[in-house]
Amino acid sequence: MAQDDGEQKLADALFRESALEGDSAFMEQYKLYLEMLDNISERRQHANNFFLTVNTGVCALIGYIFSKDADAQFRSFFWFVPIAGILLSYFWYRLIRSYRDLNTAKFKVVHLMEQRLPLAPYHTEWLALGEAKDPKRYVPFTHLEIWIPRSFMLMYAVLILHMIPWGSICHPKVDSARAPATAPPTVAPTPRPATSTPPKP
Repeated sequence: MAQDDGEQKLADALFRESALEGDSAFMEQYKLYLEMLDNISERRQHANNFFLTVNTGVCALIGYIFSKDADAQFRSFFWFVPIAGILLSYFWYRLIRSYRDLNTAKFKVVHLMEQRLPLAPYHTEWLALGEAKDPKRYVPFTHLEIWIPRSFMLMYAVLILHMIPWGSICHPKVDSARAPATAPPTVAPTPRPATSTPPKP
């Protein structure tokens, strides 16, 4: 019931009294809106390609740092690389969610616009897919796409945990300079043999 009220509010906000079925201006706005929807999908794909390329470069840099040819100076900055990868993947994750929410809202508007048209191909396609309620029938692309940055974040986190010196943390070594000095063992004095004095004449 609440969902129907929300769609009615969207329809009231979208349509004007002058919007009539078959109106040429309405059809032009519908075509323009579909073009904007396609442009958003294209920008989303470009963003995914960018973040995937950057994360691939980060993984290549990590592999170079672990190689034998890497300089010791690069290894000292190793901690910054996976941390930067986690931040980058998190931004990618948030961007995917933002595009998902934006596309969801735009397709709601498209479905409302198709109520004033003789045909409703997008709404019919959504019904044919079961409205994504059955995962065996249809899984939205975003549900699969969003696991890519999550996988990168998990990989970077495991790498950081692997590089932590757990042995020295759990079993710290005692510093010899700060260790309490032990007293040297006492040696008992050896008794001297008794000397007999000759008798006086």
